[in-house]
Amino acid sequence: MGVTIEHLTEESIFGKSVKAAPGSEEHKTDEQNQARTGTPKVHALANADSQALQSVRIDVKVLDNLMNIVEELVIDRSRISRVGKVLMAKYENDDIIRELGQTSNHIIKIINELQENIMKVRMVPISTIFSRFPRLVRDLAQKQGKKLDFNMYGSETELDRSIIEQIRDPLLHLLRNSIDHGVEAPDVRLKAGKTELASVRLEARQEQGNIVITLEDDGKGIDTAKLKEISLKKGLITPENAAGMSAADAVNLIFIPGLSTAEKTTDVSGRGVGMDIVRTNIDNLGGSIAIETILGKGTKFIVRLPLTVAIVQGLLISSAGDTYIIPLASVMETLTVARADIKTINQREVIRLRDSIVPIIGLEKVLGRSTKPTRLSEHNLVVVIKAGERLAGLVVDSLMERQEIVVKPLGNYLGDVEGISGATILSDGNVALILDASSLAKMMVRGGQDIEHLMAVD
Repeated sequence: MGVTIEHLTEESIFGKSVKAAPGSEEHKTDEQNQARTGTPKVHALANADSQALQSVRIDVKVLDNLMNIVEELVIDRSRISRVGKVLMAKYENDDIIRELGQTSNHIIKIINELQENIMKVRMVPISTIFSRFPRLVRDLAQKQGKKLDFNMYGSETELDRSIIEQIRDPLLHLLRNSIDHGVEAPDVRLKAGKTELASVRLEARQEQGNIVITLEDDGKGIDTAKLKEISLKKGLITPENAAGMSAADAVNLIFIPGLSTAEKTTDVSGRGVGMDIVRTNIDNLGGSIAIETILGKGTKFIVRLPLTVAIVQGLLISSAGDTYIIPLASVMETLTVARADIKTINQREVIRLRDSIVPIIGLEKVLGRSTKPTRLSEHNLVVVIKAGERLAGLVVDSLMERQEIVVKPLGNYLGDVEGISGATILSDGNVALILDASSLAKMMVRGGQDIEHLMAVD
């Protein structure tokens, strides 16, 4: 029971009174009144229980099983829709077919509502991980001898349970780096004309079907010149690369494995150490991370995540006779490019997309389906994908349609296949592979790091 009888007293129900002795006239009168009006204690308990039963606890495994069932229904929904359209086009005057079409439309509507409600049940407020950060920030600040004003906003923003579990560590790492190597000590801040009290702001919000998490500090910022210098010393880039890099390109060097600008090693990660892992984990969730920094003013990390990773919107494309799917979250735009607009830099085909130089390559070539040069015609279909701040163009044979897909893992037998994040069942019953934009972008520059800096957004 939600409420125990000990919590309720005669005084709390009736007001202050003297209890009648058993067998007295007052006691008999009380019993008669209770028989006539009902027992107030029972009513109070019933009301409390009815409020407590407005919510129930559900095992996580039950939610996962429900999600699996909904995923199967989503696949069948696509097939029902496709079959219905074919039958209506072939027998549009048949009453039975028309009735079947109406029934299938109703089933599709119910599946949509079921999917929406199951997704809501799986949503968890991001406060479940945000609530752990204030104490961490306080302890780190005391250990570092720094004064911090730490503020969090948007804790009520909701994410799918599976994403919540995987985003905690990347956010934790970003926060530790911000406090350890982003924010300066009080004396250093005073010399720089700042207040002793540094500001760190963590915010989550929903934006166009995505969750955007920003972590901003007013510390010393990231020295892009120093990043270039360290990268040159370690042989990670060439002098030609460094000369052609903009500030936006250079700041992305921080994601190179092992690169750090920290002058000394501490038990708290130096800014740059492990940032490649942060980016990889976010990319695996179908998200992206961007950096905005001003030297001496501060740094902002912007993390974008999908609401869920189980059911996503995808763009169906065909290449060399095979059908693939690119998650729409990774597609920046599609365009038709004339052969005359394709240039060659260091034996790589590139196109200019507004202020950016974007390398392009045939999808069958980057996937290893062909060893021949990319086949270019007078008019080429190019899908521009975005992985973090990196752009790449995939030359494909045709664009088919946009479709909601259920992401299925490849399984232990196949393991991790580079360039492929999973598979799905299409409305015609065939299996299509889901492309991994981040992995494809890395595969495109392998062996061609001389133009890697061209792939970043200017």
